[in-house]
Amino acid sequence: MASNETPINEIMKAFRLELPVSPYGNGHINDTFVADSTPRYILQRINTSIFKNPDELMENIESVTTHLREKIIANGGNPDRETLTVIKTVDGKPYYKAENGKCYRVYKFITDTYPLDLPENPGQFESSAKAFGRFQNMLADFDASKLHETIPNFHHTPKRIENLKAAYEKNLSGRRDMAEDVYAEFLKFESLCCKIQEGLDSGDIPLRVTHNDTKLNNVLFDINTHDGICVIDLDTVMPGSLLFDYGDSLRFGASTAVEDEADLDKVTFSLEYFESYTKGFLSELGSKITKSELELLPLSALILTFECGIRFLTDFFDGDTYFRTHFAEHNLVRAKNQLKLCQDIYSKLDQMTEIVKKYA
Repeated sequence: MASNETPINEIMKAFRLELPVSPYGNGHINDTFVADSTPRYILQRINTSIFKNPDELMENIESVTTHLREKIIANGGNPDRETLTVIKTVDGKPYYKAENGKCYRVYKFITDTYPLDLPENPGQFESSAKAFGRFQNMLADFDASKLHETIPNFHHTPKRIENLKAAYEKNLSGRRDMAEDVYAEFLKFESLCCKIQEGLDSGDIPLRVTHNDTKLNNVLFDINTHDGICVIDLDTVMPGSLLFDYGDSLRFGASTAVEDEADLDKVTFSLEYFESYTKGFLSELGSKITKSELELLPLSALILTFECGIRFLTDFFDGDTYFRTHFAEHNLVRAKNQLKLCQDIYSKLDQMTEIVKKYA
């Protein structure tokens, strides 16, 4: 285990658990391990470089999962399978802080499930949408203002635009001339892509609990039914808009190419996958969605794609200090990819609006 200073048995004893443990999964933020006991548990070292306040982080997770458990039980479901279960330390705390300052937490292992990195067909994408729609439905009456912002302004698009413009002016990487056209093309969407934040600021868009990392691999699927049954990775649960979650799912899952595909001819937005996701999401959310949110559903896919793209471009201008890169122009390739996706989504907004009306 990646903790030379803190013996693993000390960490396990803090949770009344026993060895052995082994690495698990392919997450990029927290170090994750599985305790091969009966029952099994997930052990994670919290990345406090990103999540600087583990008390607030775990308070968010406990508050949300407690609320979800109550809803799941009321609906006749199994809370040990349909949401995360936080295991307390011997001191009754939701995480253990070792002497070296590193922080660890434990969840119950959810058996007989599997994750997916990319949807293999529209049906799988629809199933993930149902899981995220159900997540929103059950948390619709939760007071999101009680949650902490674990990463401030994470989806504040106007601030992301300010960061892009500042990075362009500073040009710390000295590579601005390589991306002048990409920068100019992104800024054509500037006013359109501030609409979610404008709605939140005015109160027209309700403040909700949002997951903020709605990739497909943050849903666990049942090995027998293949239904999406549990939303995981709640580190970025914060106050925000459900449009963030819906839009980011589509940015990732409805693209016909991975986000660092350099051949832009391969990058398009699939209306088939958009429809499957919209159908699943709205079928579970039901009447909990407002008219103003419904109207912005198609545009949210553009906004979240735009936001991701300008973050890549900002990092390219700054010298690749945030996103992990594997070659010199990796962030520029990613930015061009997301720009192409933005342009394709924009061309299909009318068709997307008709699809939303079909399932609203």
